[in-house]
Amino acid sequence: MIRLVRELYQYRGLLLSLVQRELKARYRGSFLGFLWTFLNPTLHMLVYALLFTVVMRASTPNYSYFMFVGLLPWIWFSSSLGAGASAISDRRDLMTKVRFPAQVLPTTVVLTNLSNYLLSLPLMVGLGLFHGQVPTWHVIAFPVVVLIQLIFTLAMTYILAAINVTFRDLQHIVGNILTMWFFTTPVLYQASTILDERVRTAVLVVNPMSSLMLSYQAIFYEHRLPDPLPLAALALFSLALLWGASILFESRREEFAESI
Repeated sequence: MIRLVRELYQYRGLLLSLVQRELKARYRGSFLGFLWTFLNPTLHMLVYALLFTVVMRASTPNYSYFMFVGLLPWIWFSSSLGAGASAISDRRDLMTKVRFPAQVLPTTVVLTNLSNYLLSLPLMVGLGLFHGQVPTWHVIAFPVVVLIQLIFTLAMTYILAAINVTFRDLQHIVGNILTMWFFTTPVLYQASTILDERVRTAVLVVNPMSSLMLSYQAIFYEHRLPDPLPLAALALFSLALLWGASILFESRREEFAESI
């Protein structure tokens, strides 16, 4: 893992250049262009808000804001895994170049989606102000939660990208897994609404994304600091997962150019 981090720092100029290029190219040629950074999560929010407030009559106060708080980081996570799985297998043009740093490609995907998330935060704050929800000093915990999610997302993306080089079906399976993962994560609903205690425990303990979603909700919706123990446990797990992911990535790196 130390080698991976050292090489990412060594190629930080290339990484930054690729992230900037991805951000510029993402909506190139579209009429609304950069505005899609705000429109995409907004449209997601409107669809779910319509379903849960009009059709299913959710009782959560300021539901659209509550949902948006968790939806934005989930979009960062799911978009990173969905695109990151094929980040290496789809870039034969770069991978066949001599000594191209393969780890830059999945990292670019994660950082590009992180940039989109951060750029969407003013929209979330504006929606909160509309509902009378003003950010409080508890936002000091926000960078810590983002850092933990970054480490966890990078680890998952490295694993998927490395395996997908030889098992191309994985990139199609990931989309279905993410759909199931989304509905078992408290984004559209509060964890307290799960009546079955065993199911609630499984959702909160087994699902790493639950700790992150509850932390974002604590900061922006409940205006308190996140629970430290679940976050600390997830931070240690994410570091261990990144360490294992880096070993897997390094062991398969020499096969990338031949396999694609």
